[in-house]
Amino acid sequence: MHINSPKFKANVTHALADTRLQKALDFTRPSFAGRRSAAVANLPEFEQLRDIGRDIKNHTLAHLDFYLETWAANVEKAGGHVHWCSTADEARAAVLKICQDAGARTVTKGKSMISEELGINEHLEKHGIAPVETDLGEYILQIRDEGPSHIIAPAFHLNREDWEESFRKVHTDLPADRVFNERRDILTEARTRLREKFLAADVGITGANFLIAETGSSVIVTNEGNGDLTQTLPKVHIALASIEKVVPTLEDATSLLRLLARSATGQDFSVYTTFSTGGRRPGDLDGPEEYHVVLIDNGRSNMLGTEFQEMLRCIRCAACMNHCPVYFTVGGHSYGWVYPGPMGSVLTPSLIGVDQAGHLPNASTFCGKCESVCPVKIPLPKLMRHWREREFERHLSPQGTRSNLAIWAWFAKRPQLYRYATGFAARVLGWLGGNKGRVASLPFASGWTEGRDLPTPEGDTFFARYAKAQREGKA
Repeated sequence: MHINSPKFKANVTHALADTRLQKALDFTRPSFAGRRSAAVANLPEFEQLRDIGRDIKNHTLAHLDFYLETWAANVEKAGGHVHWCSTADEARAAVLKICQDAGARTVTKGKSMISEELGINEHLEKHGIAPVETDLGEYILQIRDEGPSHIIAPAFHLNREDWEESFRKVHTDLPADRVFNERRDILTEARTRLREKFLAADVGITGANFLIAETGSSVIVTNEGNGDLTQTLPKVHIALASIEKVVPTLEDATSLLRLLARSATGQDFSVYTTFSTGGRRPGDLDGPEEYHVVLIDNGRSNMLGTEFQEMLRCIRCAACMNHCPVYFTVGGHSYGWVYPGPMGSVLTPSLIGVDQAGHLPNASTFCGKCESVCPVKIPLPKLMRHWREREFERHLSPQGTRSNLAIWAWFAKRPQLYRYATGFAARVLGWLGGNKGRVASLPFASGWTEGRDLPTPEGDTFFARYAKAQREGKA
């Protein structure tokens, strides 16, 4: 995917003016949070399970080299092949070679964010190999030449009329006057198109939600079954996985699976949970002849041992973005790369640099909802603050921001002067607001007042009220 994160502010302006996008966001906003809340309420031990999930990931990251080596040895033992790739270029080259060795002309793909990160589709197309997205959401995005806007529901930013318009534009051999009475008609048309692709594919590519060191297995979860068809029908299966996806045991994987679906879609479990271990063995009725795992670092090992290591606990459930007021105002494409929302605001600068993605950790209200719903308790606001500090230290933040912070710091180091200044400012704002209790326009604060009124302070400052309470023996 093309990196467009430096244009975040322009992307946001466009998103806010996009009536179709805003309609889709308004329609979808309540459903994710409501379904998760209901699923959590039905599992009394959910909070305890969050602690277990956090501890599993922390333990694995602390011994990552051991578990990766154990997993790789068990993959080879089961007849599979592991391709260790430090960079995106190495990973793309590995995937291309496997496909070329198999004589592939058509490749089916299950939904995979790491595939988007690597730009696998574009790379295969450049070398004469046709990738076909088989997840329904990814299929429509491929037709429209768009990237995903959400990591589990990639096309939820589209409305039904967008789907119908795109299908009529691309499926020109079908009757132009056909009627889409309901969503099922769209699904049926896509299924008919994809069935022939499943049967024709030489190679199938999936992601991996987890890699299990104990057995050398990869795990995928889907709700459509396309992942199973992608990895069992072709003669070669390629699983793409980043290094932090490994977990020690089957039991650890199932504990995390109990968290994943509830946090993502409000389901107890995804409809399909598939474990793959090696290729087809003698006596197996189906399965690929070859099983390859392309294991990708692409900057993740640089996060180990730093304040950003906790981000590697992420299990890609999207709960953080499903509850984020910023994400559901501007949509996923505004973030400009593969990973949107709060998790993207931490992960994206880690992978492509804060110089490219410095706007993202600043695009937060710091309400803390993302941390409160994260199934593995990643402290996302804290990590975003770390990126803000890095940005400030490297003089990447706007000069106006730096100057204002310097002025604030000067006052903050002089408590008496600070209290006098804030008290004076509160009185001035109260006078400007008058009886309305708000200011519609304010010099030096146009970034706020252009889009909303500024509420005026009520009563004394906190310090004044606290001092009064102390004098009266109430504090």
